[in-house]
Amino acid sequence: MPNKQHARVNKPRRERAEATPDATAKTDTSTDFIIGRHPVEAALQSDQQINKVFIQEGLRADAIKEIEALAKDRHLIISQVPKQKLDLMTDGQNHQGVVLAIPPFAYATVDDLFARAEKANEAPFFLILDSIEDPHNLGSILRTADAAGVHGIIIPKRRAVGLTSVVAKTSTGAIEHVPVARVTNLVATAKELKDRGLWIFGTDMNGTDYRQWNAAGPTALVIGNEGKGISALLKKTVDEMLTIPMVGHVQSLNASVAASLLIYAGFNSRHPL
Repeated sequence: MPNKQHARVNKPRRERAEATPDATAKTDTSTDFIIGRHPVEAALQSDQQINKVFIQEGLRADAIKEIEALAKDRHLIISQVPKQKLDLMTDGQNHQGVVLAIPPFAYATVDDLFARAEKANEAPFFLILDSIEDPHNLGSILRTADAAGVHGIIIPKRRAVGLTSVVAKTSTGAIEHVPVARVTNLVATAKELKDRGLWIFGTDMNGTDYRQWNAAGPTALVIGNEGKGISALLKKTVDEMLTIPMVGHVQSLNASVAASLLIYAGFNSRHPL
């Protein structure tokens, strides 16, 4: 049975009239790229603004033909280029013969995340990522967040990976569907979320077994940095810590793996059988 803290998850907090300046959306100033067949196809099927399509010369795969058809439907410029040019554009990453040149990835605001939950007529379910540095981790978390119906992700502007081509490729298109808000101060944003009715849950070696977690109410889940975990100041804003019990020899999990387990624990309590 859930303990007293679990029961309070469904109790509303008072509403806050306005958002903090930390919720202001920002974009980078340089051109970015989407690479790989699945991410490119997802971008072409979305409302993503695209400047140009680059396709490796000589490729005749059905997937490439489908990408060309989607690009032509959107009246985009398609350039057939040597593989070496794509290698240079993507710093040698596995581009699978196709690259999109796009404007900088756009960030959402915290208010956008609330609006998405309201549109779905659901209690907000957000992720707060405390200084995740590996773009593959962020991409994987985006993928799981999309699958489990997370309404949005909040990341800090400094000392953390942002939305990049590697993140986009790893997310296999989820970056087009899960809004990401980038804020100046995670602690101030967490306090804002609490004022707007959310309960904040963190992850730690010591805490409540995550299998007892009730995330049915307005919820934000904090995932800490790959090495240092959740910062001390942010921990002070957390309502309750959750832990993932482990009986094997390895007593730690990759950040994206831990996030996936917890996200689906939240999904289970929000969508019980």
